[in-house]
Amino acid sequence: MSDTTDNTGNKNKLNLKWLLSLAWRDTRRSRGKLVLFLSSIVLGIAALVAINSFRYSLQRAIDEQARSLIGADLVMGMNREPDSLALALVDSIKGLGERSDENRLLSMVYFLNTNGTRLVQVRALEGGFPYFGAIETVPEDASRTFRQGRRALVDQSLLLQYEAEPGDSIRIGIQTFEIAGALHKIPGQTALTATIAPAVYIPRQYLDETGLMQRGSRVSYYYYYDLPESVQPDTLANKLEDRMEEYGLFYDTVQTRKEGMGEAYSELAGFLALVGFVALLLGCVGVASAVHVYMRDKLKTIGVLRCLGMSSTQAFLVYLFQVMGMGLLGGLAGAILGSVVQLVLPQLFKAFLPVNVQAVFSIAAAAQGVLLGLVVSVLFALLPLLSIRKVSPLITLRASIEHLTSQKDVLRWVVYAAIALFTLLFSRWQMGTWWQALYFTGGVIAAFLLLALFATLLSWLVKRFFPTEWSYVWRQGLANLYRPNNQTLLLMVSIGLGSALIGTLYLVQRTLLSEVSISGSENQPNLVLFDIQNSQRDDVVQMTKEQDLPVLQLDPIVTMRLERVNQITGAVARKDSTLDIRPWLFTREYRVTYRDKLSGAEETVEGTWEGTYNGNGLVPVSLEDHYAERIKAEIGDTLEFNVQGAPITTRVSHLRKVDWNRVQSNFLIVFPEGVLEDAPQFHVLMTRSDSTQQAAQFQRQIVERFPNISTIGLDLILQTLDEVVGQVSFVIQFMALFSIFTGLLVLIGSVNVSKFQRIQESVLLRTLGASRKQIFAITALEYLLLGVLAASTGLVIAFGAAWALAVYSFEVAFVPVVWPLFVIFAIVALLTVTVGLLNSRGILVRPPLEVLRREA
Repeated sequence: MSDTTDNTGNKNKLNLKWLLSLAWRDTRRSRGKLVLFLSSIVLGIAALVAINSFRYSLQRAIDEQARSLIGADLVMGMNREPDSLALALVDSIKGLGERSDENRLLSMVYFLNTNGTRLVQVRALEGGFPYFGAIETVPEDASRTFRQGRRALVDQSLLLQYEAEPGDSIRIGIQTFEIAGALHKIPGQTALTATIAPAVYIPRQYLDETGLMQRGSRVSYYYYYDLPESVQPDTLANKLEDRMEEYGLFYDTVQTRKEGMGEAYSELAGFLALVGFVALLLGCVGVASAVHVYMRDKLKTIGVLRCLGMSSTQAFLVYLFQVMGMGLLGGLAGAILGSVVQLVLPQLFKAFLPVNVQAVFSIAAAAQGVLLGLVVSVLFALLPLLSIRKVSPLITLRASIEHLTSQKDVLRWVVYAAIALFTLLFSRWQMGTWWQALYFTGGVIAAFLLLALFATLLSWLVKRFFPTEWSYVWRQGLANLYRPNNQTLLLMVSIGLGSALIGTLYLVQRTLLSEVSISGSENQPNLVLFDIQNSQRDDVVQMTKEQDLPVLQLDPIVTMRLERVNQITGAVARKDSTLDIRPWLFTREYRVTYRDKLSGAEETVEGTWEGTYNGNGLVPVSLEDHYAERIKAEIGDTLEFNVQGAPITTRVSHLRKVDWNRVQSNFLIVFPEGVLEDAPQFHVLMTRSDSTQQAAQFQRQIVERFPNISTIGLDLILQTLDEVVGQVSFVIQFMALFSIFTGLLVLIGSVNVSKFQRIQESVLLRTLGASRKQIFAITALEYLLLGVLAASTGLVIAFGAAWALAVYSFEVAFVPVVWPLFVIFAIVALLTVTVGLLNSRGILVRPPLEVLRREA
């Protein structure tokens, strides 16, 4: 209990119990308006609670199913054939526990019963893997019996697509296998990866018989370990990490997989939570506006209470308690709704998840939602609530428009700072880094300020310059944009932010989709053949021409490793982190080509391209400009490569920019002709078929004659990628619906609470002779102008935001698609007018006398 002094010098005690009772009684006539205040924040909180609850359920599922994610205690692997040092390291761990070996490579599978072919990921397995979890098959014992002969497990989707079943035969390379069962799930595999690269398991002892293990074949080597309880996988991996990195090995443990998955899905959940947070911020605009109008409606009540001896602090607390109560109720309603919504999220994310997620009610997420409702309600309601402290008892004798003093209030700036700080801290919590949080907060504040500036400018321009000779309806409709109690600022901000969010999401989606789109031009290839050996090249080219298919591109590919950049080796880069060169750049395997000219997807950035090597001096090479930045190489620097055992010292003579979106073979490193012709190599051929039937026939002929050659139909890849992006887009759009509906609620609420301010003006117009039709036209014109201006401003913001996200966040070329923005513009403007007229219909049907009596 503390004391305060009122304007007369008397001391009033802050009787909190009495103030709470008064706050409750005062809501009796205004609970309908306060419901609008409450509804503004419910959907935003629901979105956040749903995402955070799902994040909790996902982490719980990962923790419970962690060991089955990789199927072993420790997994080691490399993307090239291990040398003696790497093999010695791999074998040294075998003595600690049981080991299973697996080779993975892309190859064509041929279904004998339907003559169908498809590129798959062949997994040649030896040993008892998986040690945890299971390879799920139908029949169930097929995961064990396939290891006992020339038998295979084939992905269920492939069996359905090619009308095959267990007992049928497939051919991989030159070897035939009986289908032992349908493969349903592999440890750690998602439905999405199964769609992109369906797997076929065969026993490892028959891999050599397929004829696929040829020089230049791209094979990955995996080693799975079941370690005893006394050996800690992470301790062992950390101890061997430097040697594994030096030899080009990578590793995975249960803990690293958990951390990697948790981080990956946490970023996605954080992004979606920010979409929900934008919905909440949009709702906060509704909170501020609803409380602002509510306070104007309560001015006479406050004046009477002040006349009866209530202090300004007590009056402030009465309405602060009302706001806190509504905030708690809104947070509770949002938490309940969000807990229900999170039940459907596991189904939305199902294709992306390698674990089965059961939605679990999260007390922490619900409590955060309730607390968030209270905090945002108070923060955004404080701006209009602070004006209560300036209300004088004289308001009972003066016009309400004169109730406030014009002196500045420092506390308002404190509240603005608190709102900005809250937004920054919350976005930091969701996004994980301060820079991202600063960018997000800055973007939100900039959008608010820009919309508020346009609203203020619009009101001033209309008041200052609109033609007085226009018709009566136009004059009244335009005057509503700047009259007291106008809605210009509120509707410009709420509608503009909603339009900006919808437009941004759509433009970003279209930009990402364009990254995986393939032009329908006749010059674009849609069929790729790779792993073509030197001895097969001429025959494959001849077969291609015999099928009336063009040879659009034929590139030789040589594999090599980077040994040294000037004097920097991989060992030096590992020891000296200040060099800012990733050590794996020295251990990865590069696929390099050689030719005498640049392709159509390349353009010179710096230096001179030397297409032919004459034998004098160091070999000139061309580097992709971003790759040159990563290895800190410039024109004139020296690079040493290991070309399958043979060292070659080169000089950087040319840097080029590569358009990776072009459908053709693109390379980080290009050699001139006259250097690599005698090196072990394979070739990639690109062509274009006019129909799926022609492509299928050509693929069958290639597989039958050259089983080691793999073919990829780019149309199938495009379709798969389109489905993937469509699924991601659906998830994002689902969360965006919360923002859209919140914007709609704010629009309805702002129009609804302000209609009480319009009644007296409309009644006076009708008393002066205005017809219902004229008042209807005036109202429609006002909302049309506000909808048009707010939507257009919001979409301009969306255009800029989408460009910034594409260029700086996703690092892709921004592809503007303008016509959908006009559709969004028309819908938003029409919706604004419709909602405004529907909420204003009560003004038109009430008799003037009834309203005048009520106002009196």
